[in-house]
Amino acid sequence: MTLLASVGTIHMPPWTVAPFVGLLLAIALLPLVAEHWWHRNRNKALVGALFGIPAAAYVGFVDPVSLGHTALEYLAFVSLLGSLFAITGGIRIRGTPAGTPISNSALLATGAVLANLIGTTGAAMLLLRPFLAANRRRQKRTHLVIFFIFVVANIGGCLTPLGDPPLFLGFLKGVPFQWTLTLWKEWAVALGAVLLIFSILDQIVFNREGTLAHPDILADTQAHGRFGIDGSFNFLLLLGVIGVVLAGGLYVHPRHGEMAAQIFQCLGLIALSGISLRLTRQELRRANEFSWHPFVEVVVLFAGIFAAMIPALAVLREKGPEMGLREPWHFFWATGSLSAFLDNAPTYLAFLATSQFLPDEIVGTTRHTLAAISCGAVFFGAMTYIGNGPNFMVKAVAEHAGVKMPSFFGYMAWSAAVLLPLFALLTLLFFR
Repeated sequence: MTLLASVGTIHMPPWTVAPFVGLLLAIALLPLVAEHWWHRNRNKALVGALFGIPAAAYVGFVDPVSLGHTALEYLAFVSLLGSLFAITGGIRIRGTPAGTPISNSALLATGAVLANLIGTTGAAMLLLRPFLAANRRRQKRTHLVIFFIFVVANIGGCLTPLGDPPLFLGFLKGVPFQWTLTLWKEWAVALGAVLLIFSILDQIVFNREGTLAHPDILADTQAHGRFGIDGSFNFLLLLGVIGVVLAGGLYVHPRHGEMAAQIFQCLGLIALSGISLRLTRQELRRANEFSWHPFVEVVVLFAGIFAAMIPALAVLREKGPEMGLREPWHFFWATGSLSAFLDNAPTYLAFLATSQFLPDEIVGTTRHTLAAISCGAVFFGAMTYIGNGPNFMVKAVAEHAGVKMPSFFGYMAWSAAVLLPLFALLTLLFFR
């Protein structure tokens, strides 16, 4: 997403951030105080409208063109998530090993590598269902999904511009395509540390469950020995998604402008989704327990988030040079902290501009500063459910599959305990 380009020239007073803060608090608190009421997507839509409509109305009054750009950005975001959700819902991976700590760690590592080829969203949607199926007999599954978000939906996609939206925007702004491969040390340390923690934790939970001798788990291990993929033609459609995104950014945008690129992306992704829905056998989707409920949940919540976020991003862009950022570790933590709550793609662009005190220029940014901004945007996206696009989708799909996920603050307790010490280590190793 390139929402920042739409709001970079708007002046917003600080009080206009209030709707975004209020929406964050609602997302965090309502599941705790009104769990059954919050479960219905209609009520989520009402909450999103309560905070999003006033912000959108104010922006529309100040600069209606920017509001229109933001609406297109939202449609591009929804079309990308929707196409990946629909297409991967038509792929059934059979024969995955039963959910033991070793096989779970291997699947997360595979997802981290795959995220650099088809993006964190694509990898998360492709592997989440087989991951849940492999662990369907496990008694405690919450930690499995949390670490799936950490690894596959965020940290994994750090090595290519295809991996995560902020890196793709950096590529469009002039960062060489292969430059992100130089982040392999940061990626390896972060990924290795999180996988090590996961392996130890999952082994402890596994042992406490007594599943080492559980006949159902052993039966699953034998039954899952034969690997197979149904609906494999959908992989071609996944490649089509990547092609549409790249063509929109590299060909349509430079020649015909941002609006044309967004419209091209939306139409192309909707077409690919339609092909998948038309050609995939319905019994295959039923076997995947495919439902539109998780996608609708993301659509209605992020409509409010996109609207309420416009003033917050405008204030960040305007006040960025006044934040006193000088060292790479400043940029790592500042970019990361705001990426956890704002969308990490426009936050990346804001701090990229701040690092040079020139809007959207790459010249003058040192390698260490650019690495700090890139890693901060990608890694800190795992800190909250809304830090990166696929996080909330993974949560919704997992809950639909019967996994009890923690609240907004409950998830942050996990991410703070696991990731903040890791980020401190990365600071000492790479960003001092």
